[in-house]
Amino acid sequence: MATGTNIKTFFDGTWHDGDRMVMNAADHGAWLGTTVFDGARLFDGLSPDLEKHCARINRSAEALMITPTVSTEEMVETVREGLKSYNKNQPVYIRPMYWALAGDDLGIVPRAGATGFAISLEEIPMAPPEAATTLTRTRFRRPVLEDAVVNAKAGCLYPNNARMMVEARSKGFGNALVADALGNVAESASANVFMVKDGEVFTPVPNGTFLAGITRERHMINMAAEGIKVHESVLSFQDFHEADEVFLSGNMMKVTPVAAFDDTTYEVGANANPVTRRVREMYWDWAASSGS
Repeated sequence: MATGTNIKTFFDGTWHDGDRMVMNAADHGAWLGTTVFDGARLFDGLSPDLEKHCARINRSAEALMITPTVSTEEMVETVREGLKSYNKNQPVYIRPMYWALAGDDLGIVPRAGATGFAISLEEIPMAPPEAATTLTRTRFRRPVLEDAVVNAKAGCLYPNNARMMVEARSKGFGNALVADALGNVAESASANVFMVKDGEVFTPVPNGTFLAGITRERHMINMAAEGIKVHESVLSFQDFHEADEVFLSGNMMKVTPVAAFDDTTYEVGANANPVTRRVREMYWDWAASSGS
């Protein structure tokens, strides 16, 4: 089932209208889960950091032993061609994807050069600035590189995210704040996380259990340029209970304020969470100035 509407699909060297079928039942990706993707955004006629997202999917493919077949430059050019069919006011989720077509003699290891590729464009609204979520703890944790391909944006990682989300929702919350293998905060079930204390910003140090996102990096660059101190630190759940503000950072919605973490509440809205609001403003200002 599609997430958005007004879908365009790039497959077999051309753009198609609609949600086109691209995978066969016997493809390695279909039965052994060797799939990777990345996500970028079009909003206000801009597609910020598109090149970085296209470069990352090639790194993700290599991490899953899938042979990348499209250069970053070619991928960016293809995406921009597809986006011409949308107008400036249409927010689009941009998703390039690779999957392995075949395996070795035992079927397990992806065969070099046997790669499927597609790009899916879907019209998905951006969340309004006032939209917020709530967080709770989950018994599920982020794996380490020895256990899973955490150095890739891989489809096989997302069932773990899904069960975190289901548990959180069963408790009446919108998302989960997730621990790494040592019990320190890693990120949420769907995005990187930041907290604010006494005007300074803190985010979990990348330790190989989660992807330190492209949008996360962009926020950190913007905040540093603004003179806001940002610390990559080992953070506990108690640190988040003691925070003044908490927000999520991801490509889908860029900045999502957090209104509560279990029984701890944070003020959100026009007269509250000033750092979170400023981070969002800086991102939109940067995107407009970059002209991407």
